[in-house]
Amino acid sequence: MSATPTTPRPSVIQLSIKEKAALYAAYIPAFADGGVFIPTSREYALGDDIYVLLSLPDDPQRYPVAGKVAWVTPAKSAGGRTQGVGIMFPNDEKTRALRIKIEEILGALLASERPTQTI
Repeated sequence: MSATPTTPRPSVIQLSIKEKAALYAAYIPAFADGGVFIPTSREYALGDDIYVLLSLPDDPQRYPVAGKVAWVTPAKSAGGRTQGVGIMFPNDEKTRALRIKIEEILGALLASERPTQTI
């Protein structure tokens, strides 16, 4: 009996963002298709698949996103940044619609110089 190698299943994270300011702090417009920062103490490596169920402010719907880890902020990082991972959204229609929705919610905040948890 031989063991067949299995691809690890992507982890699932539920991220509920309740306020516009929190969405602004987590959203990553620098990624071509958008992305989001997820505070977590779990260990991830660049390129890991991650499945996010994202809830936005004043919206009862949960948006499923099959993203990839694009950066890792380790524990005790410089500048007191929150430990977690930056997830890059995939390039697909559903996620494009989600990105547009996030940017509509944020509106003028997107041009703000306020610091965020992201790059």
